[in-house]
Amino acid sequence: MSLEKISAQLSMQGNKQGNKLPPVEEWDPPYCGEMDLQIKANGDWFYAGSIFKRVSLVKLLASVLKKEADNYFLVTPVEKIGISVEDAPFVLTQWHWQDDNKTTMVITNNVGDEFTLDATHPITLNDAGELYVTVRRNLLAKVHRNVYYQWIDLAKEVNTDKGTELMFTSADVQFSLGVIS
Repeated sequence: MSLEKISAQLSMQGNKQGNKLPPVEEWDPPYCGEMDLQIKANGDWFYAGSIFKRVSLVKLLASVLKKEADNYFLVTPVEKIGISVEDAPFVLTQWHWQDDNKTTMVITNNVGDEFTLDATHPITLNDAGELYVTVRRNLLAKVHRNVYYQWIDLAKEVNTDKGTELMFTSADVQFSLGVIS
């Protein structure tokens, strides 16, 4: 399977979908093997050892990315191809307040997905203390260090049953950046 063939399949499907994401969770095509495609921990996409230079192709492929158990696949209506992901498939790179009241945070990942930090898109903390945000389906974005430091600046110390946590609120949901003592 070539990138050109996948791109052609997705482009045809995209014309039917408009700007909406394809319903990959509804597709269950046969597994067709592995592709030498890797998403690095910093969010860069590589094919056969070369970095992708076409952002539009990365966005197209990211729209059909699917995770099953611990494995990642590119899925079209007719085939499923395994790829390698070093950490998380996306990196959370930017954020801003939706309004002047600073009650709802809008976040953006490295492929341009923009969404609200809320109960549907929560922050999770792994055992190593690294932060991730659910982008869509069960796909995560690792929080970039710059965003993390900006969030620390706006967070407040809150005493909880876990100890003192750094916390802030978005869309009426309180998020923890971790326990500090």
